[in-house]
Amino acid sequence: MRSLSIGATGMRAQQLNVEVISNNIANMTTTGFKRQRAEFQDLLYQSFRRVGSASSDAGTIVPVGVQVGAGVQAVGTYRIHEQGSMQVTDNALDLAINGRGFFQVELPNGEIAYTRAGAFTRNAEGEIVTLDGYLVVGPGAIPEDAVEIQVNESGEVLVAIDGQVEPLNIGQFEMATFINDAGLQAIGDNLYLETPASGAPIVGVPGDAGFGTLNQGMLETSNVNIVSEITQLISAQRAYEMNSKVITTTDEMMQSVSNLR
Repeated sequence: MRSLSIGATGMRAQQLNVEVISNNIANMTTTGFKRQRAEFQDLLYQSFRRVGSASSDAGTIVPVGVQVGAGVQAVGTYRIHEQGSMQVTDNALDLAINGRGFFQVELPNGEIAYTRAGAFTRNAEGEIVTLDGYLVVGPGAIPEDAVEIQVNESGEVLVAIDGQVEPLNIGQFEMATFINDAGLQAIGDNLYLETPASGAPIVGVPGDAGFGTLNQGMLETSNVNIVSEITQLISAQRAYEMNSKVITTTDEMMQSVSNLR
């Protein structure tokens, strides 16, 4: 009976759905996290009576037909890049992007990764780096005698030097946007990589057309809506139970057949 395999595909699909939802809930306090949504498609159909086929010599056709599906399959986990809320931290090197764009981060292998998590700090050389020590592309090293750091909405990094009247401009944050943000590959550590699906990065500075601006002393929080996620989790659990019920019912039907004398 096909319902056994159909129910199994439904259970596998809802298992993946729960895994995606659980990852969203686990990252509800992760800086710059973007929630995901599982997408599904129905599988191929087997036609026992093809719709539109001739049903008589008089030219009548079958209006509906008989088709039986083979179940469901997962086709993607779509990442939703909507803006998260802003959390005030008052830390000079905490930066939040208000609008589109990603910070560019240089990985140890020289590859460029992209992130929305703007929780930065300084390394031993005074360079602005991520919490994993990866260099942020754009600004230069902050002098040791700097007494204040300012980052304006355009991403310019201005430092006040003790004894100097005018602030020193040590560089500017660069940002990147993509035609298809959902096509980026998440590699963990709040980082994404370019893929053929995302398209090549479009590089600019904060405030340019199509780019967001920077807010100093703030962080972008996760865009996970916990109420929505819990609702979807309950729905996925019920769907999983119903698919398991299909398998149980099919098994009972097959037992009835095997008990026929």
